Amino acid sequence: MPRIHPTAIVSPGAQLAPGCVIGPWCIIGPDVVVEAGVELISNVVLDGRTRIGAGTRVWPFATLGTEPQDLKYKGQPTGCEVGPRCIVREGVTINRGSLGGDGITRVGADCMFMTMAHVGHDCQLGDGVILANNVMLAGHVHIGDYSFLGGAAAVAQMGRIGRLAMISGMSQVISDVVPFGYVHGHPGRLVGINVVGMRRRGFKIGDTRQMRLLVKLLFRGEGVFADRVAQAREQFAGQPAAEEVLDFVTSQRGKRALMRWGRMSSSETEAEADE
Repeated sequence: MPRIHPTAIVSPGAQLAPGCVIGPWCIIGPDVVVEAGVELISNVVLDGRTRIGAGTRVWPFATLGTEPQDLKYKGQPTGCEVGPRCIVREGVTINRGSLGGDGITRVGADCMFMTMAHVGHDCQLGDGVILANNVMLAGHVHIGDYSFLGGAAAVAQMGRIGRLAMISGMSQVISDVVPFGYVHGHPGRLVGINVVGMRRRGFKIGDTRQMRLLVKLLFRGEGVFADRVAQAREQFAGQPAAEEVLDFVTSQRGKRALMRWGRMSSSETEAEADE
């Protein structure tokens, strides 16, 4: 049986799996599904057609599945899904989807959202994504597996961030970020690759070297971009990570331009080293 604190308000129709814990002053709407082992510590609001995956923990004052911040939304039955084993810290907001998108906001497994992070309507986040404090995702943002966004980074609507990308704190992301890319600045610019993240996920030194060469060819090479892509297809054929980047840059799903190359200033480099 679920453990429900006497002060919690659970609407009839909500589905609570055995072993979940509903702490003090939580409010759960009628269309919510809470899977086994979920813990709502206190003062959590779950609304809409929302499903919380097994083993996820949610801290006080987080609100999940609330209405999208979209003036076109008129109460349509849209949803929100949070995968298993996620960590959702204080004050996090995850809005449900809208009819202007997929109708559902999705968060993968093993994600971590630090205090006051915001996930807008229709966002699609992969597994292992980490949003540090005060990260802001506008609507319809797509983020690949194991990407990391530093504190107060902001991503414009419709943006795509590829797998294992690294976004520095306070960066402004108004363009699509390729898989394994490292973004820094306001406005953000592609300054390298996420070497640390790649190595943590099992990539070898040779892999990171090849990725550097690919990024240099695509974003710093001469000539027409389409020609550079074609050259990279030939040069890096049979290398899955490189092919992932090339598929990303040629995808028809992208509604924004690709993040451009830019160097970090000497003061920015020193600040990064101090961290």
